[in-house]
Amino acid sequence: MRIFHLATAASWADALARGTYTVSTLGLDLDDVGFIHCSQGTQVAGVHDRFYREVTEPLVLLEIDTELLTSPWQLDDVPGQPEPFPHVYGPLNADAVVSAEPFTGSAST
Repeated sequence: MRIFHLATAASWADALARGTYTVSTLGLDLDDVGFIHCSQGTQVAGVHDRFYREVTEPLVLLEIDTELLTSPWQLDDVPGQPEPFPHVYGPLNADAVVSAEPFTGSAST
């Protein structure tokens, strides 16, 4: 399965240098939340609108192949949301990211 995560370009560049990504969501780390928030393709635009619309620094959309993850992941129901959201329960290994494209606010997934 392919899942997605919006990241700042700076945090993704840092992850590439380290080999793992640990930002859960904007301003929060894996240690703060316990998992990395991700989206299904149809959820990316809504996540951007709700949480990243005011972000002025460059964003990238990470496309993650769940078959390549070294940490467990699952789809979790989120109260008030019609579809479950994917969450990665540990560091995201950089080699599970099959694409990291600049994100301008319009999902192309």
